[in-house]
Amino acid sequence: MMSSSSLWGNISDQYGRKTEDRGHIRDLFTPQFRKTTILLWFIWFSNAFSYYGLVLLTTELFQAGDVCSMSTGGKKLEGRCTLECKYLNVTDYTDLLWTTLSEFPGILVTLWIIDRIGRRKTMAVSFLMFSLFALLLFICVGRLALTAFLFIARAFISGGFQAAYVYTPEVYPTATRALGLGTCSGMARVGALITPFIAQVMLESSIYLTLSVYSGCCLLAALASCFLPIETMGRGLQESSQQEWGQEMVGRTHCSSSSTRST
Repeated sequence: MMSSSSLWGNISDQYGRKTEDRGHIRDLFTPQFRKTTILLWFIWFSNAFSYYGLVLLTTELFQAGDVCSMSTGGKKLEGRCTLECKYLNVTDYTDLLWTTLSEFPGILVTLWIIDRIGRRKTMAVSFLMFSLFALLLFICVGRLALTAFLFIARAFISGGFQAAYVYTPEVYPTATRALGLGTCSGMARVGALITPFIAQVMLESSIYLTLSVYSGCCLLAALASCFLPIETMGRGLQESSQQEWGQEMVGRTHCSSSSTRST
């Protein structure tokens, strides 16, 4: 008997046993996973774009003192090339250390809520909180409040990154799990590649426009998290093929809704 393959990569050997073929990039865009893949790519892009953008913005904000100093002439776009570097003082390094340490409580909070409210809501909350505190940077505040806003914003965006790392491998079946995670990670690298042009180049023109870009991007990412079609909390890793798993998910959803109506 000749081996035959299906659209989903299932192969039957000469004994009629089904084996799994390696995943292909097109498998990420099958009807069951097309929406999930597109939304996850944007979520991962926004995560890296906002995280590394905040890291780059932090030193600029500390050097200027606050946003108002940068918007009233503290940072001007000059038509010259210079290698001048402003030195950070002890206070700057101390505050930078505090903002870096914020990732630890951010991850701990994520670990605490991710199995309580679900993966999608955890990512949505993380993006919303980052967007909120990015907008609060518009306010002319003192150094302590500025450090606190940056601390909280970085804590939530780092926590959202970890939630995405948990959700992505759970949502794809075995054949495409590594491929799905790898392509999402690639989109994150694209975000990290683009963010210096916003956090450093656009910053020279307008600090408010820069903060608006990051806040708006994370607001859209929060909406994308809410629109993810599958919640993976409480589910094991799926070993079945994509077609079978897609049908299984539809069946589970139907059974869940039926049991809800019966109760």
